Amino acid sequence: MGLSKVIEIHEDVFADNDKSADELRKYLKKNGTLMINFMSSPGSGKTTTLSRLINSLKDEYKIALMNVDIETSVDADTIAKNTGVKTLQINNGGLCHIDADMTSRSVTQFDVDGVDLLILENIGNLVCPAEFDTGAHLNIMILSIPEGDDKPLKYPLMFSKCDVVLINKIDAKEYFDFDINKAKERIFNLNPKAIILPISAKTGEGYEPLLDYIRNQIKKIKTKELTEQEKEALIRKYERGLRTGSDIDMYKEKNSKKENKESLCDTHWDGA
Repeated sequence: MGLSKVIEIHEDVFADNDKSADELRKYLKKNGTLMINFMSSPGSGKTTTLSRLINSLKDEYKIALMNVDIETSVDADTIAKNTGVKTLQINNGGLCHIDADMTSRSVTQFDVDGVDLLILENIGNLVCPAEFDTGAHLNIMILSIPEGDDKPLKYPLMFSKCDVVLINKIDAKEYFDFDINKAKERIFNLNPKAIILPISAKTGEGYEPLLDYIRNQIKKIKTKELTEQEKEALIRKYERGLRTGSDIDMYKEKNSKKENKESLCDTHWDGA
């Protein structure tokens, strides 16, 4: 009887995808566009959640949405009708996920110049989407009350990968055996840094903390970090100012207001 040859492959099978994802994030950052990847199971209320979110922010920011489905453009059409924002339907040919390369090609075709917030409405699935970095800056997962508080136990990777977990349909919690505290505990056990926000997409309850969080993330994405050369030039400028006597008052005032005495190398500036 012949013996099978075993080859051990240590290279990360997702290495190419991760590289594409990092490149897309950098491109969007340079463009001043925040991309959020929304994931959930089918029927969680993702489309309704996004419609309300977009309508709450569209007067402040330019928003666009890309929807991923195996077939049909129902969800993209619904959001376009409900909100009036620019949408793109991505039909992924029967796959259970979308990866960074697919997302990047879609972004290129979509033209996101001037877009402040780009929403990726991922395919309804709690397994495959969690495995692939799409290039989004943030991952938000929606868990609905009817699904049960045991979902973090059954799909740990999904809850481990999310920056924010929205517990949706809290307006219906009296009709279901869903323990919010137990759900939070299970999520925190997997992901201690997760932000958990109970909401109702139907009534709007709990939306303000979510909106404020997204506003803050958009502000961050539009904040340009100084390059090493710019940091060095800034330091030299202040050193020259101290030696010549110019800028000394500005230097003192700047540093006296910093209780934590941060280095000049941590300076950021807002670039539109």
